[in-house]
Amino acid sequence: MVANWKENPETEAEALGLFRKLAKIPRNRNTEIVICPPFVYLEKIAEEFKNLESRARLALGGQDIFWEKTGAFTGEIGPTMLRSLGAAYAIIGHSERRKFLRETDEMVNKKVVASLEAGLKVILCVGEPLAIRRQGFTAAKKFVRRQLAEDLRRTSHIKFQTSSSLVIAYEPIWAIGTGKNCPPFDAARMAAFIKLQARHLKPPVRVLYGGSVNSKNIADYLKNKEIGGALVGGASLNAAEFGRIIKAAGSR
Repeated sequence: MVANWKENPETEAEALGLFRKLAKIPRNRNTEIVICPPFVYLEKIAEEFKNLESRARLALGGQDIFWEKTGAFTGEIGPTMLRSLGAAYAIIGHSERRKFLRETDEMVNKKVVASLEAGLKVILCVGEPLAIRRQGFTAAKKFVRRQLAEDLRRTSHIKFQTSSSLVIAYEPIWAIGTGKNCPPFDAARMAAFIKLQARHLKPPVRVLYGGSVNSKNIADYLKNKEIGGALVGGASLNAAEFGRIIKAAGSR
């Protein structure tokens, strides 16, 4: 269960307070929580993370990464930098970065390869826009298949240690922050399709669902065995709500 805070909250004090609350949420042996705050808060949160009584099934991640370790790349964060803070994961290819930052599949692929080679676990985001979705489910699958083919190039030589080394998050763009939900049956069908497209990777990848997830609809998605978790945006900024989501996930 991944908490993507995006560009929130406004202050470091709020970020630390939110982390402390999320870290107290009970986690059973079947549920791992990954918290991905903005980079500016990650160092302080990592210090809090190190001092927790129990870090079992709790991890930190970055919301993005750059494909070079170091260099003249103003504003970028390399994989080694992220790992040095204690982060285990990196979200790559989120639809908002593809849309607002014009990230291409070529850029996403470079980030995926660099992160995996540096020992980071990758949460790769794929999903179709509304214009494609309106053409039908077959068109959506074709769009996602192309994304996966381009985003996962040059990864076949990488030996993944666990099924968490590469996680794919299916996030239909038209359902992100819109209040609209992808029908759970369709999300499960797409998750199964994604696993089929990534069947050459060992061990098998885990597929998450992301798109206006909340405590009221999460159970409908997780009851499908093809969906192995969720990428949670706005709902992860409310500790009580995220706690209810985690509770629902733990009871599947």
